[in-house]
Amino acid sequence: MKKLSILLTCALCTLAPIFAGGSTETAEMSEDAPMKVGVIYVSAPGDFGYSYMHDQGTIAAEEYFGDKIEVIRMENIAENEESERAMESLIDEGCKIIFANSYNYQQYMQNVAKEHPDVYFEHCSGYLDNENMSNYFGRMYQMRYLSGIIAGQMSESGNLGYVGAFNTPEVVRGINAFTLGARSVNPDATVTVVWTNTWFDPSKEKQAAESLLDGGCDVIAQHQDTTEPAKAAIDRGAYAIGYNANFMELTGSNHVLVSPMWNWGSYMIPEIQKAMDGTWTSQSYWGGLDDDMILLSPVSDLVPSDTVDAVMALEQQMRDDTFDVFWGELKDNTGTVRQAAGEKMSDGDMLTMDWFVEGVIGSAK
Repeated sequence: MKKLSILLTCALCTLAPIFAGGSTETAEMSEDAPMKVGVIYVSAPGDFGYSYMHDQGTIAAEEYFGDKIEVIRMENIAENEESERAMESLIDEGCKIIFANSYNYQQYMQNVAKEHPDVYFEHCSGYLDNENMSNYFGRMYQMRYLSGIIAGQMSESGNLGYVGAFNTPEVVRGINAFTLGARSVNPDATVTVVWTNTWFDPSKEKQAAESLLDGGCDVIAQHQDTTEPAKAAIDRGAYAIGYNANFMELTGSNHVLVSPMWNWGSYMIPEIQKAMDGTWTSQSYWGGLDDDMILLSPVSDLVPSDTVDAVMALEQQMRDDTFDVFWGELKDNTGTVRQAAGEKMSDGDMLTMDWFVEGVIGSAK
């Protein structure tokens, strides 16, 4: 570890000459100490959304490793220089590996990573890396597509709404996948997007959903950190598509038709193990169904069984790599062909997507 625990500080001061000569006793004490793991959340786990599911992954790691690790959490950390100070604080407390869960932490994490080459850094959802910094995410667009099929089947009007946080490639890609799924069963379906320009703001999220409902949307999907858009839909008797966690369970309403969900523990546990073993290496990771990083929640009993069967069949095709979302001809929402028939979009093009597919009402710019 870069730093020993606070309990050993005084001992190190007095035993410095022995330690320099390789004190067996001191080495054993260091090896027996739990490895400290730092976790930085953009919101509190009580949001029951994005940070909640990240914390479920952290809890899974705590249960898996037991007293071999000690987790230090930092919540509601802004995506600015405050995050650098938070990371430095975690390093001062002896953290060997640090996870940060929001897109705009990435530049700040890279800055800190360059200053601390003997600490491992893990950034969720971004693209920057370093010799001691990885980025990681999952192919959530696949679950977005499947949830779009359910939304398209259940919508009476064909007017779907989507509350989006920021127009990053991650969010744009999810909206496009959702729209393609809905239009695969209802070619005339449209998806109207309202941006909140915030990841976590319950009031803005609710207001955005209400504006979509006022405009005639009867299914509300979201890329936001709380359950507020779904609650707004439920209160109006409309349907909702959740995100991050099982919103049907959290809200107690079967009007939440399904929720694309994350399993962050599937990534965190192996990475912590590598840090413990000294085998950790930097990577750009994009996990999927085979890695158990993404999944669908149970589907509402309001959804017809034949629709559920069709969704499950498509999920299996995704696992088998015989079908994926951005295969074949794709037009943007101005009618311009962006991908020809028979082509398959590369990961690079998906990770930089900045345009909306046909059927989306709104601007990705």
